[in-house]
Amino acid sequence: MTTISMSPEVRDELVRYAAELQLKLGRRVDLEEAVRHLLLLRNAKDPNLLREACKPTRGAEEAVKELLEERKHDEERLERKIGSRR
Repeated sequence: MTTISMSPEVRDELVRYAAELQLKLGRRVDLEEAVRHLLLLRNAKDPNLLREACKPTRGAEEAVKELLEERKHDEERLERKIGSRR
């Protein structure tokens, strides 16, 4: 077993986290298990978070319509500019 050093503040937070985890799981939890749980959380992927990040925002349809209109105007300006050189 390896010993690690940490500040008293971090140790207190870890103890608090272990206590919360102990209440949640309904059994005794040591600090190693609390650290292991934190590491698993770090690596976990949350599909709800991805879904939330990818959902359209209000006004997205109007913004897309405006972008398409502006693109059309840009292409018309470019055609006039290039067409005048021929």
